[in-house]
Amino acid sequence: MPEPGAAPRRSPQGVPYSDLQHIVNPDGLHLFCRYWEPSGPPRALVLIVHGAGEHCGPYDEIAQRLRDLSLLVFAHDHVGHGQSEGDRMNVRDFQVYIRDGLQHVDLMKSRHPDLPVFIVGHSMGGAIAILVACERPADFAGVVLIAPMVQMNPESATPFKVFLAKVLNHMLPSLTLGSIDSKWVSRDQKQVEAYDADELNFHGGMRVSFGMQLMGAAARIEREIPSISWPFLLLHGDADKLTDIRGSMMMYKNAASTDKKIQVYEGGYHALHHDLPEVAESVLNEVTGWITERLPTETKQQLQGTETK
Repeated sequence: MPEPGAAPRRSPQGVPYSDLQHIVNPDGLHLFCRYWEPSGPPRALVLIVHGAGEHCGPYDEIAQRLRDLSLLVFAHDHVGHGQSEGDRMNVRDFQVYIRDGLQHVDLMKSRHPDLPVFIVGHSMGGAIAILVACERPADFAGVVLIAPMVQMNPESATPFKVFLAKVLNHMLPSLTLGSIDSKWVSRDQKQVEAYDADELNFHGGMRVSFGMQLMGAAARIEREIPSISWPFLLLHGDADKLTDIRGSMMMYKNAASTDKKIQVYEGGYHALHHDLPEVAESVLNEVTGWITERLPTETKQQLQGTETK
């Protein structure tokens, strides 16, 4: 809380935090939150985890579809992203994202202790979702991963480039690399234009230190995959140039889970939920249908009764 007489803390966009829904993480940083609450009692909780350089706003359509199924959906902008505080698209340790995700889950579970919890993660948010679920596998009823960052692209993360990145991380950790090429976000040009025009997205270059955090997360995921037993759905476009589909294939093949599914979209780009309209609609149907099938039996019957009225 600010000192008496002090100016209110503001988001990077200048909005007082008292006017925003937010949580404060263990580092004392305010994280902007969004909640999509159903009209009646919620039947499950769903955490949405956004990707690198973006924010939770673009996931509104997925969240609304889930809310319409009487699920309580919640999300926050990661540290250094969107309307949250913190150094822009930079983090001292990837574990901060995981810790903050678990903090938000714990907050929602304290309010709704008897509800199952699902996670929907996209891109880097997929990596965060995987590691959140790996830390507390018993806490989650299922995980949906849209174009997740499971492993680094072998062509771009060659042994020499990894060695060079480690050297640069010691000497020039703030050195910026190339930025995300928005033309690979979606095959729908309107979605690409919306991504470019969104001032809450980060359009600058990625720092060497941030790249090292991503590589560390990918290495950790690879170690965790053989022990993954929780249910998961993988959705990936085979023309995705921002996260490597081979990582999703590897996860599907090597994870110990007996309840797992992968759906590959031919020609699909990175943001499948914002790709061509027919692909985006298919993704929404896959996500909502998969989660609905894994709700407790009584809840599924209630949902089916609601749909037939």
